[in-house]
Amino acid sequence: MENFKGIDPKSVYFNPFSVLDDTWMLITAQAGDEVNTMTASWGGFGVLWNKNVAYIFVRPQRYTRELIDQADYFSLNILNHEKYKKDLEYLGSASGRNEDKIEKAKLTLAYRNDVPYFVEAEYVLTCRKLSRQQIAKDSFIATEIADQNYPSDDFSIVYVGEIEEFLVNEEA
Repeated sequence: MENFKGIDPKSVYFNPFSVLDDTWMLITAQAGDEVNTMTASWGGFGVLWNKNVAYIFVRPQRYTRELIDQADYFSLNILNHEKYKKDLEYLGSASGRNEDKIEKAKLTLAYRNDVPYFVEAEYVLTCRKLSRQQIAKDSFIATEIADQNYPSDDFSIVYVGEIEEFLVNEEA
């Protein structure tokens, strides 16, 4: 943890569109002894309910979703995409139900106030879960989005988390 320094989210100058679309992030949660992570590129950052928040989209069949539902907190981990691209691809396609994919990816799990994160991350956002909302097909005004992104009708769940800590890895 000594490599990470807490910073004010308002002082961060990275492009959220690039971070999510080009770099991706790992959503990580723990319930009991189980920790899992998944690669994600859908989400965002902003201010909602007078709080700095992150919002993420997780399909219902994802194992990480089960852990997020049971946990009060989750972390968002932004790693160097070039260095960890193969790991990010693997962590987005393999299931933690079937194997210890964190160990297989050789990432180092650590904790900040009992919230799991990865030592290899450039940025870590620890988030307190504030809300959960299941997307429904009839909520789409632009129906082509539902058809293109959810052909199996496995609509994402949107989680909003208050960013309690924004950490930067001073050695990454």
